[in-house]
Amino acid sequence: MYGLFRVSALLAVVVSAMSLACPAHAARIKDIAEVKGVRDNQLIGYGLVIGLNGTGDSNNVSFTSQSVNSMLKRMGLQVGAGKLDTKNVAAVVVTAVLPPFANTGDKTDVLVSSVGDAKSLQGGTLLMTPLKAANGGTYAVAQGVVSLGGGFSAEGASSSVQKNHPTAGRITGGALVEKTLGLDFSGKNSLSFSLRNPDFTTAARVAEAINRELHTDNARAVDASTVTVGVPGVFEGRAVEFMARLEGIEIVPDYRAKVVLNERTGTVVMGDSVRISTVAVSHGNLTIEISTDYKVSQPLPFSETGDTVTVPSTNISAKEQKAHLILLPNGASIGEVVRALNAVGTTPRDLIAILQAVKAAGALQAELELL
Repeated sequence: MYGLFRVSALLAVVVSAMSLACPAHAARIKDIAEVKGVRDNQLIGYGLVIGLNGTGDSNNVSFTSQSVNSMLKRMGLQVGAGKLDTKNVAAVVVTAVLPPFANTGDKTDVLVSSVGDAKSLQGGTLLMTPLKAANGGTYAVAQGVVSLGGGFSAEGASSSVQKNHPTAGRITGGALVEKTLGLDFSGKNSLSFSLRNPDFTTAARVAEAINRELHTDNARAVDASTVTVGVPGVFEGRAVEFMARLEGIEIVPDYRAKVVLNERTGTVVMGDSVRISTVAVSHGNLTIEISTDYKVSQPLPFSETGDTVTVPSTNISAKEQKAHLILLPNGASIGEVVRALNAVGTTPRDLIAILQAVKAAGALQAELELL
C-alpha cells in the first residue's frame, strides 16, 4: 500500500505552505490559552430507559429489577417479587458536561450508555435522572427520548444485523441545569492564563505582548504554562471587558521541533524548525519476484503407458536496487530533506525508516514521536 504513494504527494501541501509562510503567523491568546478557573465540569447519574421493544435487560440483571421496584414504590405501587419482567427496560449511566457559565434553566446534551445486557436502546425514553458532580451535588436533571444517531439492531431465527452502536445514545438538550457553579468572574482582581502547550518562550511572549498592549508591567510569566495579569484600576469591576481586550492580542507561539510518524497510515509530519546535522543516508530495496508457469507433459507417441499431466514451473528472481548515498549538510531544513529524499523516489515507509535511523545516529535535532 505504501509503495503507491510518494512523499511528494504526502507532504506537498506542508512543504508548499511553509515555503509561502516564511514568517511565522501570529495567534490570538484566546486560541492558545485558557483562563484558569473557567472550565467544564463532568456530571454523572444512574437512570432507567423504558419503552424498549423487548431489547432491554434480561431478568438476570438484578439491579435493573431493583431500580424498577424502587421507582414504582416511590409512585405508591407495590410489585410482588418475581412478577416483574424487565425486557422493555434498560439500566443506564448518564453523563453530561456542565459549561462554566451555565445558568439555571439552560440545557446541555447528555450521553446515555447501557450498563446491563440490553441489546438496544432504540425507541427508549430516559426517565428523570439527577446528574451529580464529583462533590456529590446535583447540578442538572436529564430526561427525554434517546437518539442512537442512525444505529439499530435486528435479529432473526438464524441471523442478525447491526449498524453503529445501539447500546449508547444521545439526548440533545436533554439535561436542564438546576444549580450554577457560582463563579464570580467580574469581581476578580487578577487573571491567570494557562497555555494549552506549555512553553517558556511562548509564556514570556504572552506576558510581553499584554504589557505592551496595556502599557504596564502587570503581566508576568510564572512558569512555562502560567501567565498572571493584574486587573488595572480602569477595569475594576469590569473583568469581562478586560478579558475581551486581552484575548484578542496576537503573539507568535514557539514550539519544540518534532517529527510525528504513523507507520500504519504512512503519515509523516515535520515542523519547519526540524534540523538535521551532517549525515550520509543510504537506503536500498530488495525486490523478489516469484512467477509460476504451467507446462503440459505428454507420453511418447504410440506409448501404452503414461498420462498427460500439467507440470508447474516456478521461477524465482531477486533484484537489489542500487543504493543512493545522500549527503544531508549540517543544519539542513525540512524542505531540503524532503527534496533530497524525493529525488531518489523515497516512499513514506522508507522515509519513516530513514528518520528513525537518523534519530538513532543522533543527527535528527527534533523529538521523534511514533503514533
